[in-house]
Amino acid sequence: MTQKTQQFIIALSKGRILKETLPLLAKMGIELVDDPSSTRKLILDTNHDHIKAVILRATDVPTYVQYGAADVGVVGKDSLMEHGGEGLYEPLDLNISRCRLMTAGKPDMPPVSGRLRVATKYVKLARDFYASRGQQVEIIKLYGSMELAPIVGLADYIVDLVDTGNTLKANGLVPLEHILDISSRLVVNKSAMKTKYDLVQPFIDELCQAIE
Repeated sequence: MTQKTQQFIIALSKGRILKETLPLLAKMGIELVDDPSSTRKLILDTNHDHIKAVILRATDVPTYVQYGAADVGVVGKDSLMEHGGEGLYEPLDLNISRCRLMTAGKPDMPPVSGRLRVATKYVKLARDFYASRGQQVEIIKLYGSMELAPIVGLADYIVDLVDTGNTLKANGLVPLEHILDISSRLVVNKSAMKTKYDLVQPFIDELCQAIE
């Protein structure tokens, strides 16, 4: 009697990361059966019966992998550091979706006396950055339209991802201080690394070859 192959679930981050991950998976011979931009399915089939994919907000990918709802995931280093990385291995830098985590604000912003107000969705990373400089800050958590905060006086500065800088420029802001270089990483559930080693390790090896 042949042994049934275990199911293998890949968590993929929506948006730019997904767009740049799919060609890597294709090089490995893994392709989604459904178009993620049009399907309403939450668990997507691939051309391999035992491999499934879930498409998630980047901030949720580390949590799904940590708790074993997915065996592996692809997520930006920013989301991974904000999450903390508990219960995860991070074996590969995929060298995709590269950008920078930076502070930004108005170019003519006068020095702020007292506590800075900083708007960001990266609460932990922003707080750690300013703490390393001995600066006390009030963090205002936002989930989008970060550039609006300095314009309307909600915050003195923002901490956000910067790629071309065009969005900042269009809103009269400039990138200021570099915090971290960001790229997308493969993360692996620690338990799956042991219980599904025969699936996980070949996946890592083939993905490494696809990157090269």
